[in-house]
Amino acid sequence: MCSGMAVPAPVSASLVRPLLVVSVALGAAAALSACQPKTTTELQQLQQRLEQQDVKIQQLEQKLNAVSPKGAADSSGKPPAGPVKSLTYRTSPEGNRLRIYWGDGKTSDLECTKEQATLVCG
Repeated sequence: MCSGMAVPAPVSASLVRPLLVVSVALGAAAALSACQPKTTTELQQLQQRLEQQDVKIQQLEQKLNAVSPKGAADSSGKPPAGPVKSLTYRTSPEGNRLRIYWGDGKTSDLECTKEQATLVCG
């Protein structure tokens, strides 16, 4: 051994364990930081989108509750008296409808579907 060189002292077992624990803790903290919740801005955007969806659901529910069937029958279940003045068939993304214009000025809307090769309304 040279007298001018210092030889590092061996690391004792009592120091290895705390260093290992600190290293593992720092590694775990680094790994967990990747799993942190979204930023405040992202959370606010998600909250706003959720609120918009809630409003849209409420609007759709109101529409569904407000829709009363526009069938040819009155409250007693009978169609309007008198002759049919004209018929109109309409197609749209919302659905296909047959509209009946009655002689007394009333109208009736019947939903239509295609079953095999036959158009069915009513």
